[in-house]
Amino acid sequence: MRIPRPVAIALWPLSQVYGRCVSFRKWMYRSGWLKVRRLKATVISVGNLTTGGTGKTPMVLWLAERLLAEGKTVAILSRGYRGSAGTSDEMEMLRQRLHDRVRFGVGPNRYASGCRLESEQRVDVFLLDDGFQHLQLARDVDIVMLDGSRKLVDEWLLPAGLLREPLDACERADILIVSRRLERPSWDGRFADRSCLFYAQTRLVGFRRFEADGGPLHVTEIGSGPFLAFCGIGNPEAFFADLQQWQVPIVHGQAFADHHRYSQGDVRRLQVEAERWKAAGLVTTEKDAANLPAAAFRLPVWVAVIDFVFSAEGELLTAIDRVLQTRRGAAA
Repeated sequence: MRIPRPVAIALWPLSQVYGRCVSFRKWMYRSGWLKVRRLKATVISVGNLTTGGTGKTPMVLWLAERLLAEGKTVAILSRGYRGSAGTSDEMEMLRQRLHDRVRFGVGPNRYASGCRLESEQRVDVFLLDDGFQHLQLARDVDIVMLDGSRKLVDEWLLPAGLLREPLDACERADILIVSRRLERPSWDGRFADRSCLFYAQTRLVGFRRFEADGGPLHVTEIGSGPFLAFCGIGNPEAFFADLQQWQVPIVHGQAFADHHRYSQGDVRRLQVEAERWKAAGLVTTEKDAANLPAAAFRLPVWVAVIDFVFSAEGELLTAIDRVLQTRRGAAA
């Protein structure tokens, strides 16, 4: 969510301190003062430069599906941000879609989680969710997601802005993916010389009813609406814009903090708000569905099931293979 400009200006000195700490930490790893650890299997990291909302988890899902189709055994490593009991909203979303076809390691020490999974069963590929800043773990491919709906060249570092690292950190990445775009946005001219630059757009698969069995339904099968939309994700405006693009009639959008865990009170307030707007139902994201309590909504709640479509999917897969072959050759 956007930080008000007066607040950002007041926090700007802290951003300078934060930036120096980030640079010092990277130097500690480059110089060997902090140790980089390597797992036996291939590691593909998916990360970003901002505090959320770029599509990391859908990208991990997309990669997992393609690797599974190639017959690979896949495991996903995640810190489990703001999660509990060894899971998180993102991991629950992935479990909902992938079931037991992949294995999961959740915890702050992703090297330890990976070692445990490797000791139990062979793993061909680890997918490191939100791994760009997790320098402790060596990776074979570094994929960085950039939000095409935000003008990142004007963004500041935390806490005054949304950037975890300066844009120059993209030089560490093997592949850059601009999400929510199928063409070049106006701000990405600084990456024009990158051969491994790709574009992705969120695609609606369908809607499933919250706490109900069955596959996703077409948008025309959930009723004519209108609907109240709500979400607690890194870029709520993008979700509301997606719903508009998908021709879902929305009367109101309610945004919560990223990774918001909904209480029974939140459920009651959402229900009242939906009735006030005369909504026929509510729509939310898969990530939010994992944070909703088992509650009896008086109106139906529909969960948007999404995936990614790329402007050059074949070229992206080839680029990942090329980086892997290069790294394996160097290791030999």
